Amino acid sequence: MVWRIDWRASLGVLGTVLTYLALTMLVPLAVAVVYMEDIWVFVVSILLVVILGFGLKRLDPEPDLGPQEALLLVALAWIAAPIVGTIPYLLAGFGTESTVGLQTSSLGAAVESFVNALFESTSGFTTTGATVLGEISLEQHSHAVMMWRQLTQWLGGMGIIVLMIAILPEVAVNGAELMRSEAPGPDLQKLTPKIAETARALWIIYFGFTVLLVAILYGLHLTGTVIDADLAPNMNLYNAVAHAFTTLPTGGFSPQADSIAAFSALVQWVIIPFMVVAGVNFALFWHVFRGEARVMLENTEFRTYAGLLAALFAVLAVLLFGGAVPKTDPGGVTEGVTENALRQAAFQIGSLLNSTGYATADFAQWAEGGTEAQLVLLFAMFIGGSAGSTGGGIKVIRWLVVFKAIRRELYTSAHPDVIEPVRLGGNVVDEDTIRGIMVFTMLYILLFGVAAVFIMLDSARIGVDLTVLEAMSASLATIGNIGPGFGDLGPFGNYLFFPESSKLLMTVLMWFGRLEIVPVLALFVAGLRDSGR
Repeated sequence: MVWRIDWRASLGVLGTVLTYLALTMLVPLAVAVVYMEDIWVFVVSILLVVILGFGLKRLDPEPDLGPQEALLLVALAWIAAPIVGTIPYLLAGFGTESTVGLQTSSLGAAVESFVNALFESTSGFTTTGATVLGEISLEQHSHAVMMWRQLTQWLGGMGIIVLMIAILPEVAVNGAELMRSEAPGPDLQKLTPKIAETARALWIIYFGFTVLLVAILYGLHLTGTVIDADLAPNMNLYNAVAHAFTTLPTGGFSPQADSIAAFSALVQWVIIPFMVVAGVNFALFWHVFRGEARVMLENTEFRTYAGLLAALFAVLAVLLFGGAVPKTDPGGVTEGVTENALRQAAFQIGSLLNSTGYATADFAQWAEGGTEAQLVLLFAMFIGGSAGSTGGGIKVIRWLVVFKAIRRELYTSAHPDVIEPVRLGGNVVDEDTIRGIMVFTMLYILLFGVAAVFIMLDSARIGVDLTVLEAMSASLATIGNIGPGFGDLGPFGNYLFFPESSKLLMTVLMWFGRLEIVPVLALFVAGLRDSGR
């Protein structure tokens, strides 16, 4: 077997990517200066990452990327970014405890070991939102370190490589292949003649929605201060930026231990539509801003996505209003209170369908009133957002193709002489695309199931008794880049108590989920040649 990929070219471009990633640390450095906290942490982090970046660039100063090298670059970038992302955590002493099962030290922080730091960083860049930090941990750390935690999700949302394509000519040369490997979903819609212009258009839309959310959230805070009303009392500029950084990428990290439940009902209502927006194919917004709204309205995936949101919201709202969650529920839902039931239903569905991971109620406790509401949420987790969105999961378009392909097979089994193509939005879906989607879906479900069994057995090895639902939700929440699960993994829980072997597996699952499995596995196949044939 011979390695055929020019790894030096991939590492050379990776050096450039890391150099620019170091520049993004100027944002938390600015926060550090404002609050006079951990300034040296980010100065040293920037220097270390820049040195590493320039060192890698020297391996191949003028890299020439082919399709296989592009695939390797994407895979390496999504390994390297979380690894260098651990540097600020570790330098800041981002944690003072180690764990054995559920036994932790009294200080309460959680990222002492490299494994914990890597888990947190990978969860950030892949926009998963799973965390090893608890309530005390979140309160112990500086504004600057927490802003870095938020920023990693914003960078990972639209994609690090897509950003590099938008700003670096040498990366844009192979931009189409790179975007195809990184972009979430089974297809890539080229919006402009040049792929670099497409990348810039997507990032401008993404940046624009982020700025808009910051303006609304902070505007509510200022307005409430002026008129002496509790519109958004604790939504200062820091919190507005921090939560915008993790809403649009459907990340779900929050510097607040209570997540979005720490803010007013009005803030929660404001965030809901932005979570929904984040689950829409961003290419459709490009058409809307060009005055072509019909493109979005006629898009089959968008209409299905909107229909699923509405249907799941209606079902959950009825369950909550009718008492599926008891009146004494610690998650904050009260039977028969219309506004609260509607808000909780809209927020949880908007969050979990798009894999955002925010929460306004502890839905991990909802089973006390019956499992119906939790089953609705579990179903939403499996769906995912749209292709070309920042949402995780399997994606709506894949489910559409899967069900249409199954229907086609059933029909042709009864009518063997009939040739029945699979159509989506009036267009025939290519058979190679159908096969690719089927392979992805089967691999996704297979990895989910195997990982759930491993997590359950590995936890039992150290005396942690997980339920089947908790093990399944841990696997699904990481491979689907969702974040919270059920039980101790609920929206106000964390992943700290898992053994390091399980956390390493879930770190890999997050990586697989962000790159959508097939490109990662294809990398190993593409890089090898059977010398005996």
